[in-house]
Amino acid sequence: MIRVTVTSVLVDDQAKALEFYTEKLGFTKKTDVPAGEARWLTVVSPADPDGVEVLLEPDGHPASKVFKEALVADGIPWTQFAVDDVHAEVERLKALGVQFTQEATDYGPVVVAVLDDTCGNLIQLAMMKPAEG
Repeated sequence: MIRVTVTSVLVDDQAKALEFYTEKLGFTKKTDVPAGEARWLTVVSPADPDGVEVLLEPDGHPASKVFKEALVADGIPWTQFAVDDVHAEVERLKALGVQFTQEATDYGPVVVAVLDDTCGNLIQLAMMKPAEG
């Protein structure tokens, strides 16, 4: 059976990304090993330390920079993280200086907010609402 073990977020600076993803978002560093001129640098949720790793992948390829800039210009988040309470998480992150491009917005079954990760990406936080019975 195929399963997800690692997913990537393209970042313009791995050290800055590690700081943001650990000190602001609350991830934990899992792997940090040299890989040529960059590092194989992953973070995980402390709620699931053996779960999916987020690879903070250098965006050195010219196409990745153009791709990221186009997404940000159009306000499109490329990555989504689940949270238990979007409103509380937005307030927590704002207190840490995180900038949001979209406040918590209710879309029926889901509430989402979009933040700037300071590394060239918009990240969506999402909270599924309980099904109405």
